[in-house]
Parts: sequence; C-alpha cells; structure tokens
Amino acid sequence: MFRNIFFKKFILPGLIFQSLVIGGGYGTGRELVEFFLLLGPKSGLYGMIVSLFIWCIVLSFTFDLSRKFHAYDYRSFLKKVLGKSWILYEITYLIGLVLVISVLASASGNLLKEAFNILSIYGILLMILLIGIFSYFGSKVIMKFLSYWSIALYFVFLILVISIGSIFSENIISNFNISDNKSNWIINGFKYAAYNVGIVPAMLFCLKDLKTRKEAMVSGVIAAFLAMIPGFMIYFSLLSHYPEINSEIIPINFLFNKLGSDSFKIIFQVILFGTFVETGLGLIHGFNERIASWLKEKKVILSGVNRFIISSFVMIICIFFAEQFGLISLIAEGYGTLTWAYWIIFVIPVIFIGVKKIILK
Repeated sequence: MFRNIFFKKFILPGLIFQSLVIGGGYGTGRELVEFFLLLGPKSGLYGMIVSLFIWCIVLSFTFDLSRKFHAYDYRSFLKKVLGKSWILYEITYLIGLVLVISVLASASGNLLKEAFNILSIYGILLMILLIGIFSYFGSKVIMKFLSYWSIALYFVFLILVISIGSIFSENIISNFNISDNKSNWIINGFKYAAYNVGIVPAMLFCLKDLKTRKEAMVSGVIAAFLAMIPGFMIYFSLLSHYPEINSEIIPINFLFNKLGSDSFKIIFQVILFGTFVETGLGLIHGFNERIASWLKEKKVILSGVNRFIISSFVMIICIFFAEQFGLISLIAEGYGTLTWAYWIIFVIPVIFIGVKKIILK
C-alpha cells in the first residue's frame, strides 16, 4: 500500500509530465538539436540546465496550487490563477495543442516511412486510432499506459546512451570540447522550459493524491528531473556525431544507423512511436478533461464514445498542419512564438501566486 501511494504521489506525476514533454521533437532528438545543440556543445548543455531549473520551480508551484485549489483540470485551475483572463490560456493551449500534435503526426509519419518504407500517412492514421482508443477508456487506463510506457522508454534510452558511449566515447569527449561562442543559451533555456511547462495544466488529473505542500513541492522537483534525464541521455548521444547530426530530420535514426543494430533500431522505433502516442494522448486527454469538467457543471457526463470522437477530430485537424509544414519547420518556427505566450499567460502568474501563497502560508 505504501509503495503504491508513494508511486502515485512522487513518481507518477513525473512520468506523466515526461510523457507530455518528450513528444515528436524531444524523442527524435530534433528538438534538442534546434534549441540546444545548434548553440554548441557546452552552451547547449547550459541551456538544458536552465530549463531544468525553471521546470523545478514552475512544476512545484503548479502542483501545490492544484492541490490547494482542488483543481484537477486546466479550466478549473486557470480560473483560480488568472480569474476572468483564463480564456487567454485556453486559446494559447489550443494553439499549442495543434502545433505539438502536428509535430507528433509529422514525426510519426517520418519515423514509419524511414523504418518500414511505407507512406507517412499510415503512421499518422495509426496514431489517430490509438489515441482515440485510449481516450475512450479514460483517466485510469491512460495513467497506466503513460507510466508504463515512460518506464520502457527510460530503459531503451539507457541502452542507447551506453551503446553510443561505448563505441563513440572519444568522439563525444572531443566534440564536447569544441569551443562555441553562443551567448543566448539562457534565452533558449527559458524558451524551451516555458513552451514545455506551459502544458502542465493538461496533466493535473494525476495529482489528486497530493495532500500537503511539501508533497507537492517534492513531487514537482522529481517530475522535472524525471522529464529531463532522458534529454541529457539523448544530448550526449547526439554529441557523438556533432556537428553533422544538426541537419538530420530524425537524429535518433541517424545514431542507430551508425550503431548498425537493425533489431535494436526497430525496438526503439516501436517505443518511440508509442511515445508520440502518449504525448498526443496526454494533451488531448487534458482537453477532454476540461470539456468533462464543464459538462459536469451542467450535470452531463462526457461518454467514452464522445471522448473518442473529440480525440479523433482534433487529430484530423492536425494532419493538415503536419503535411503542410513538416517537422523541422514546425519546431523551428512555431515553438519560438508559443513559448513567450506561455511565459506571460501561465509561467509568470503561477510563480507570482505560488510565492505569494508560500509567504502568506
């Protein structure tokens, strides 16, 4: 019983957050290249540490405010934090939802196309179907899937970094020592942190077991580290073929080609595809929970069938963006704008109110 409660309070939120964060850009390595590695090896690492620090602060305050307000969907939570201005977050969230799932859809198509030489649309359609099915079954099944798949992902990433390190350790060391003069690692760290942490209200459904401020704060810090550890693993693996890897659409596939292990590559691609599903699922489930909360006030229950329909409809909208713009353009051009909106609408208010609540007890 104790182990189960400990897992729900301190491990599950981190695994769910990691599920939201890792997505099509992080899991493929493309996001880490775009925000960090392009700055240079050391500057990129400094930027990641900045992002980790911000995640620790914002997650801790968000978890504590969710616990204090008993608000476990983003609509209820943001009404408490932003008052009448909460609708600004919803607009930003929906734009971010379309953008992130567009990235996921594009990455899914590219992944299956490279791995199995099939049309990219089949990867997108499979992703739509799986997200719809899981949405139908609701929070309990979704939380189990997100947590178990995240654990599997940790295991595969650990094998990857050990394999890359054992073969290309000299490359990693020498490439890490390449001098870089990029001074905007702080800005990139802030940008990367904000657009990722801005979707945290989508995961509030897993925080109902937190009872005290201390539990919420500790859970928030653990969640930040659980989400960033795979990022460090991927980053140091990417360094083994810096700087040529910067131009790869799916850098992780490039690494597997260098390893020459087809069986491990297939296993990883299955796990990675499941990661795309869990990220999209987490975001869409957060939207479904927002609708369910609104309907509950009207004494109407959101059925599993309607959850399936909503999920599939959102995914179909995103297909257009995925096919029109592609993975690199979506990450490079779309995320930068979104991040500042999250800073203004979510991150700053949460930090301000969180500090205020702590001071006033």
